[in-house]
Amino acid sequence: MCRAVYVYLCLLSLLGLAGALKDEWLPGDYTPDEAGALSFLSDYNSTAEQVLFFSVSANWNYNTNLTDHNSALQVNASMEEQAFTEAWGMKAKQLYPDATLGTFTDPVVVKLIKKIRVLGAANLPTNERERYNLLLSQMDAIYSTAKVIPKANVSWNLEPELKEVMARSRSYRKLLLAWEGWHNVSGVPLRALYPQFVQLSNKASKLDGFADTGDDWRSGYESPTFEDDLKRLFETVKPLYDNLHAFVRRKLYDFYGPKYINLKGPIPAHLLGNMWSQTWNNIYDMMIPFPGKPNVDVTNAMVAKKYNATHMFRVAEEFFTSLGLKEMPQEFWDESMLEKPEGREVVCHASAWDFYNRKDFRIKQCTTVTMEQLFTVHHEMGHVEYYLQYKDLPTSFRRGANPGFHEAIGDVLSLSVSTPKHLHKIGLLEQLVEDDEADINYLLKMALEKIAFLPFGYLIDQWRWNVFSGKTTPETYNQDWWKLRTEYQGICPPVPRNETHFDAGAKYHIPGNTPYIRYFVSFILQFQFHEKLCEAANHVGPLHKCDIYQSKEAGAILEKVLKAGSSKPWTEVLQEAIGTNTMNANSLIKYFQPVIDWLKKQNVNETLGWSEVDWVPPVPANYPEDIDIISDEAEARRFLGDYNDTAEVVWNAYTEASWAYNTDITEHNQQIMLQKNLEMANHTKAYGEIARKYNTADFQDASVKRIIKKLSDLERAALPQEKLEEYNTLLSRMETTYSLAKVCRPNGGTCHPLDPDLNKIMAESRDYNELLFAWQGWRNASGRELREDYKKYVAIANEAARANGHNDNGEFWRSLYETPTFEQDLERLWKELEPLYLNVHAYVRRALFKKYGDKYINLKGPIPAHLLGNMWAQTWSGIMDLAIPYPDATQVDATPAMIAQKWTPKRMFDESDNFFKSLGLIPMPQEFWDKSMLEKPDGREVVCHASAWDFYNRKDFRIKQCTVVNMDDLITVHHEMGHVQYFLQYKDQPVSFRDGANPGFHEAIGDVMALSVATPKHLKEIGLLETVEENDESTINYLMSIALDKIAFLPFGYLMDQWRWKVFDGRISEQDYNKEWWHMRLKYQGLCPPVARTEQDFDPGAKFHIPANVPYVRYFVSFVIQFQFHKALCEAAGQTGKLHTCDIYRSTAAGKKLGDAMKLGFSKPWPDAMFDITGQRDMTAKPLMEYFEPLITWLEAENKKNNEVMGWPDYDWTPSADDAAPPPPPPVVEEGKVDFLGMSVDSAAAVAGQWVLLVLGLVLLVATALLAYKYRKTRKHAYKSGSEMELK
Repeated sequence: MCRAVYVYLCLLSLLGLAGALKDEWLPGDYTPDEAGALSFLSDYNSTAEQVLFFSVSANWNYNTNLTDHNSALQVNASMEEQAFTEAWGMKAKQLYPDATLGTFTDPVVVKLIKKIRVLGAANLPTNERERYNLLLSQMDAIYSTAKVIPKANVSWNLEPELKEVMARSRSYRKLLLAWEGWHNVSGVPLRALYPQFVQLSNKASKLDGFADTGDDWRSGYESPTFEDDLKRLFETVKPLYDNLHAFVRRKLYDFYGPKYINLKGPIPAHLLGNMWSQTWNNIYDMMIPFPGKPNVDVTNAMVAKKYNATHMFRVAEEFFTSLGLKEMPQEFWDESMLEKPEGREVVCHASAWDFYNRKDFRIKQCTTVTMEQLFTVHHEMGHVEYYLQYKDLPTSFRRGANPGFHEAIGDVLSLSVSTPKHLHKIGLLEQLVEDDEADINYLLKMALEKIAFLPFGYLIDQWRWNVFSGKTTPETYNQDWWKLRTEYQGICPPVPRNETHFDAGAKYHIPGNTPYIRYFVSFILQFQFHEKLCEAANHVGPLHKCDIYQSKEAGAILEKVLKAGSSKPWTEVLQEAIGTNTMNANSLIKYFQPVIDWLKKQNVNETLGWSEVDWVPPVPANYPEDIDIISDEAEARRFLGDYNDTAEVVWNAYTEASWAYNTDITEHNQQIMLQKNLEMANHTKAYGEIARKYNTADFQDASVKRIIKKLSDLERAALPQEKLEEYNTLLSRMETTYSLAKVCRPNGGTCHPLDPDLNKIMAESRDYNELLFAWQGWRNASGRELREDYKKYVAIANEAARANGHNDNGEFWRSLYETPTFEQDLERLWKELEPLYLNVHAYVRRALFKKYGDKYINLKGPIPAHLLGNMWAQTWSGIMDLAIPYPDATQVDATPAMIAQKWTPKRMFDESDNFFKSLGLIPMPQEFWDKSMLEKPDGREVVCHASAWDFYNRKDFRIKQCTVVNMDDLITVHHEMGHVQYFLQYKDQPVSFRDGANPGFHEAIGDVMALSVATPKHLKEIGLLETVEENDESTINYLMSIALDKIAFLPFGYLMDQWRWKVFDGRISEQDYNKEWWHMRLKYQGLCPPVARTEQDFDPGAKFHIPANVPYVRYFVSFVIQFQFHKALCEAAGQTGKLHTCDIYRSTAAGKKLGDAMKLGFSKPWPDAMFDITGQRDMTAKPLMEYFEPLITWLEAENKKNNEVMGWPDYDWTPSADDAAPPPPPPVVEEGKVDFLGMSVDSAAAVAGQWVLLVLGLVLLVATALLAYKYRKTRKHAYKSGSEMELK
């Protein structure tokens, strides 16, 4: 507003430059007769050319260089023009009143004199005329220099920034910011000026004999029924508009949702791709009827062919000359402004200019190389062609036959230029496709421009005519503006508006004082002309396909219309051109008939119109917000498309490098893997930081919101660089410490790594103190060394979590399950399972009592943690030989048959592939067989841990496994192939969704296969068992072997993260790490440490997942839901027997149910995937309990028979430690010596010893192999599931 005041003062100071009209521009003396009138008109015309050239030049200079000085010169020129108009008009009134004109014989002379007698603003006294001109210039300056300031040091001009936002953005909030900002900065400052302008304009019009300025404007159409004619035309096209409105409203509803779109209400005005909602073609991308069909947009072709602004105008010129019309004069090319210049502000609004000297015609356009601008170029050049054709007429006739003709001529050319036929002819469209659906696409796009415009073109001057007539007063400007916009357009303001606003003024033509009904008229006339010109061009076929290019016959009709200017009544010009003297919408409807019929079909169930007329959308929460926050859903889709494309490349590169390292452990491969890991992290961080800029609150596509949310959590990458490096160092150091830890025998004895030595001791030894040596030694060597690092890790992990919006790291881990009641759900599951676990615990405790006696086992107390066959007592299948219910019953073991039948690892994978194919699932692709590592290779070190790999290119999936031909590995093969099947099913999802529905799903899918494969029924089916013995003892043995794996694991799988969550949130302090660890192990597992533990110890750290930072509750979840899946799939397969006997092999019904759920990947919350498989959305332990029901019954009876105590009431009992001694520190090796078998010897002796051991080893190898099978039989082997294998 300050700028506007400054302009106003500047103009006042410069008005003194405007003196009296030049003498040579004053009228002379003429006789008051027809001869004198002819002389008067001749002098008037020649003088008018000079005055208008002067005035138009000043106006051009201002519009192409917006300065205060040029503005003042423009006002002065306008004053000169008005002085000229006044002088000659007053002279005409004096010499040639109506009575005199009545004696004239030449009607043309009469018409010209009457035009000159209309003075307009020149009627006003000088001071009021100056004020009138100042108001116009001030309003123009306000509009032209208005800027929206979305944030400090950022400004948006109407062109290009605001126009681009309104056209391209799909963010409800950003569009609202642009819309409201522009309406406020442009319209509000005009609010006080416009009533003053109206008053002066009306006064001038009344002095010309009109009732008001509206009456003056309508007189240009020379029709007493003009307003009625307009109403009739609008009523004719309204049904078409209503159908288009309903269709667009539905599409916007689909995109923005019910919060912002009411299917029975008006459309918020900022959502239609244009600041004023006058044309909607910018949202065509949201409306495309047939997205798979070609959509005509030759912008890329124009760029490829190196089009520039000048070439676009040359192409347009060639269109006109092809019709036999005139080429542009040299002055056009020399003087036009065809591109936006640098270094100065201009009015970019495209416009054509007649300088009234019969040779200077220009276009002012900030042209960009787009298809839309190509059409605008033809439109504007159509105006110039009109100027060229009527340039020799008297100046008063140098205009369209009526105000709508000029616009219609420009547009009728665009109707041809925009056709695929024409674009193909001029080399911008390679192929011309005849297709009904492509036609609908084309016509809808045209309708979004042409039909959508009609009510806007109609209402603007309806509002102004009401303003000029006094029907609308300044007190109701805005209210009446929105009343008309809602009535005719069916749109509403997106934020509350009141009378402090002046939203009509946000449209250029209001402050620019340009009548607007001409555009409505032109949109009707252009189709009437188009139909006639197509007929002249001998076009056959639908009207929308017509191109009059190169038709001299069509050009001749146009030339006749153009040459007439306004010298004849427009009705005569129309009659001569097309054979009718009235406007009608028949040609328009004929042009759009195919899309009219299509829209009606689409809208069968839609409400036509906006019955809930008073509805308005809510203002978004937290609006306005920082413009750097992106709430454009379409932009988000484009961003995610780019992310997906690049992520596939980056993730594939990392996975390839990781595979290379894991299948060939070398320093070189490790370095490449670390580099690719870094590149992947950088990629994730870069896109994650962009994702954080999105506000998805109003997004309608749940998938887009889901991916943005996932990307926005940067995890550790959110840390500052220094902290990130410290975090990575801590994790690396803890994992290295764990991996390198060894337990050494006393007095320089052998040092044992965890795998295989210590794990073998824990699984096979039955010596209490040997077990204690391994158990305690491992914790001293691993966990105790990690305690200090773990404290630091917790602090930084929490810092990273908080940087991602979580309260602590535990909350982040739980967030992956997307369930607010996740902790309560886990506790509920545990309570369902606890009775079964207590029965297993009591039974196993009795078995251990039989082995170790009351010195080490208390039948009412917890079990010493080192006696359960596993370093962490997480699974107890290692002591199946002690706990087997019926030692003499037959055991299921397919290994002998596999060996006898000469199975190979490849045969095992083939059999697994057959299993999945039998379910109707996807066979392994060729890349799987070509690239997987199915056996341990010779000559290089590999990571043998079985694992499945997705290479993120949608075709490469592999397994890495050092497969041994035995039943254990056969089950593991099926488990790993389950992972690959999951990869195959969701491979076409975005990379962010290529994961399990929750962290437990992938493991559960793998394990559910193992539940079928391990059954005697299945093993017999595939020829690995001759008979299936169905007796209670074999069943109980089988279920006990599964229970020692599955049931024994449950409390451990539950408590691991219970402990960590409490550490992360501070409920467990660092001073109580170990105490609270053992409190939980006692509470949930009923275990106690075999020796006293203190806070010097850090026993959680003796489990890999703690230092490696791997969440663990996923395994608890998977151990529960796999039985839900198993039951549902068995029911789908039509199995009717006991659940533990079910084998889903060859059931395509089960396969479809499983495949449909796997296809979802992570694309929906896990309850949806759960529902697809099980028909329920919650996790429940009931199927697990049903699976083990025979064992539960047997255990309850067995425990009752033995009077077992459930639980551990003697909770504070600990085993006798009389014979137990802490392991010694690692051996000290003398300088210059090496450690060999616990002895300190020189290197030569060590080498010799190695050769001796090698020979002995070869001798013992055969014996070992022979003993292995016998040992397995005596152990009554318990099968380990694939998941357990993964847990190592």
